[in-house]
Amino acid sequence: MSTKQDVIELLKQADAVCFDVDSTVCTGEGIDDLAFRCGKEDQVKEMTCKAMCGNLDFGESLKLRLNIIQPHHHHVRKLAEEQPLKITPHVQNLINTLHFLNKKPYLISGGFETLILPVANELGIPKENVYANRLKFYYDGSYAGFDEDQPTSRSGGKNIVIQKIKEKFDHSVIIMIGDGITDMEACPPADAFIGFGGNVVRDVVKANTSWFVTDFQDLIKVLV
Repeated sequence: MSTKQDVIELLKQADAVCFDVDSTVCTGEGIDDLAFRCGKEDQVKEMTCKAMCGNLDFGESLKLRLNIIQPHHHHVRKLAEEQPLKITPHVQNLINTLHFLNKKPYLISGGFETLILPVANELGIPKENVYANRLKFYYDGSYAGFDEDQPTSRSGGKNIVIQKIKEKFDHSVIIMIGDGITDMEACPPADAFIGFGGNVVRDVVKANTSWFVTDFQDLIKVLV
């Protein structure tokens, strides 16, 4: 395993930094918020925790949770439009710092594009730098599944996205930052992983990460 100093040096060298969204860039989990709006939060929250800790296959857990929630298009649209953005403290400053240093930020999430694009817009991250899941609906707005062709809809999908980003944009060093096991497992192809525990601490991530932070200010301090 790399040392903390190794990871810090790679962050300084990086030309791209990829962020998980739920419980990393944002303080909560989008699918749990959606479940709450649909009155299914108790059935879904425990399953989310198991998936983030690697105790349940992510793709299967996503399918199971959405089958329980059965979100209508109206629910998703209203959530995106009405819920205040729950952005983690110091994320905006970190993104601004990355832009200043010409390090490209990306959002790679197992959450839903409709809920994540407002976050990206608020942070100044272009839409083309967002990789997330897409829900499908029938003409009457009822739930019709999700786009299973999206890499982020399954375990190992973030690895695929990072490899595509690396090849498409010819990035030399990519850092992945996140709170869950799917984020940790994306290294490699990410050159380094920084575990984040500012919103929730996943013990398996903390125990297997060279640099684990609970405040994004720690990253800003080593960059400026």
